[in-house]
Amino acid sequence: MWLEILLASVLSFVIYWFVSRDKEETLPLEDGWWGPGVRPTAKEDESIRPFKVETSDEELNDLHQRLEKARFASPLEDCRFHYGFNINYLKKVVSYWRNEFDWRKQVQILNRYPHFKTKIEGLDIHFIHVKPPQPPSGCTPKPLLMVHGWPGSFFEFYKIIPFLTDPKNHGLSEDHVFEVICPSIPGYGFSEASSKKGFDSVATARIFYKLMLRLGFQEFYVQGGDWGSLVCTNMAQLVPRHVKGVHLNMAFVSRNVHLLFLPLTRHFPGFFGYTPRDMELISPLKEKIFYSIMRESGYMHIQSTKPDTVGCGLNDSPVGLAAYILEKFSTWTNQEFRDLEDGGLERKFSLDDLLTNIMLYWTTGSITSSQRYYKENMGQNIMTQKHQVMKVYVPTGYSAFPCELLHSPEKWVKVKFPKLISYSYMARGGHFAAFEEPELLARDIRKFVELRERQ
Repeated sequence: MWLEILLASVLSFVIYWFVSRDKEETLPLEDGWWGPGVRPTAKEDESIRPFKVETSDEELNDLHQRLEKARFASPLEDCRFHYGFNINYLKKVVSYWRNEFDWRKQVQILNRYPHFKTKIEGLDIHFIHVKPPQPPSGCTPKPLLMVHGWPGSFFEFYKIIPFLTDPKNHGLSEDHVFEVICPSIPGYGFSEASSKKGFDSVATARIFYKLMLRLGFQEFYVQGGDWGSLVCTNMAQLVPRHVKGVHLNMAFVSRNVHLLFLPLTRHFPGFFGYTPRDMELISPLKEKIFYSIMRESGYMHIQSTKPDTVGCGLNDSPVGLAAYILEKFSTWTNQEFRDLEDGGLERKFSLDDLLTNIMLYWTTGSITSSQRYYKENMGQNIMTQKHQVMKVYVPTGYSAFPCELLHSPEKWVKVKFPKLISYSYMARGGHFAAFEEPELLARDIRKFVELRERQ
C-alpha cells in the first residue's frame, strides 16, 4: 500500500509539472484541396444548392436481388452475439429488409428537413439546415453544428432536432432555441469523399468551420460524439473565437495522465477525484476497460490499416454491410446486449431507423471511404499528433452516458478541457446518444448552453 501511495505522489507531481506549463495555443488554420486532380486556378463556386434524397426502381431492384441471393453461414447453437452478429437473427433482419422495409417512405422522412450541398476545398459537402418553425419573439436562434461519427450518419440527429428547434411543442422551455446544421463528414453518405490521402479530422473541422462562415455564422455551438467529438474538439482548437461552446458525449483523452492511476483508484478513489458513480462505471477495471476494449476494437485495427480490403466485401454485399454495422448498434448501445439472441437492437431502435442508416451507406457506396477515415486519423501514431496534446480552452459541456464504451470521469475530461462548465451523469444510454436518447441529450445541451450564456 505504501508503495502505491508513493507512486501516486510521484504521478501527482508529474501531472502538476506538465499541466501547469500548458499554454493556450491554437492549431494553424491552413488550407487544402481534396478534389480530384490539381486545384483549379478559378475561384471555387461557393453557392449553396438545395439537395433532395431520391431513389429509383433500378436501385431497389438491384438491392432486392442481392438480398434474395444472400448466402448465410451456418449458425452456432446458443451463440447469441458473442461471435458477432447472430446469423439466425440476421436472417430475420434481411427478410424484413426485403419484404417489409419501405425505402421510398424513408426517403420521404429524410426529405422532411431541408438538404443542401456546397463545394469546399474541392469536395461537395452535404448538410441539413433546420430552422425553428416559429422562433419566439425576442429570441434569436442559436446556431448549433452537430457532427456524427462511424458507423452513423446525419440521420442520427433526426429525433433530437425537434427538441432543439421547437422546444415548446416538445415539453421544453423556449429559453434557448436553436437552428441546427448537421453535415455529413466527407466520405460519408452524400458528402463527396476525398480523392487524396491524408484527409483527417482537422481537415474536416476546417471545412465545417468554412461551412458555418458560408452560412453567415461568426459564432456558433458545436456538438458531437464518436468522430464528431474529435471534429468538434479540433474546431475549438482551430478557431476558439468562433466556437462559443463545445458539447460532447464522448471525449478523446488518450494523452490523459489520469489513465496511469487506474490500478490505484480502487484503493483511493477520493484521492484521485473519482466519485462513487465513476467507480461504478469503470469497475471492475479488468472487465470494463481491458476486456471490453479488446473485444470491441478489432474493427478499428482493420480500418486503421487496410480499410479498402474489407470495404470491397461490404460495398458489394448489403447483408454483409448490415451485419458489420448493426452489430455495433447492439454492443455499443449496451454491452450486455451481446448476451441476447437479437442483440437487443429493437429495444432501443426500430428496424426502419436502423436500415435507413444502412441504406445511406449502401445507396451512396460510401462504406469504404468512411472506413478510410480511421486510417487517416489513426494509421499514423495518433499519440504524436499536435491536436492530441493540445488542450481546449473553449467552454465545454459533457454528457457521460452509462453504457458508453469507456467512461470518462470528470477528472479525465477536465485535463483536456480545462473550461469544463457542465458535466452530467446521464440516467441511461450508450454510444449513439442522439439516436437512442434524444430528449436526454437535448436537455443536457440546453443545460450547458444556459450555463455558457450566463458567463
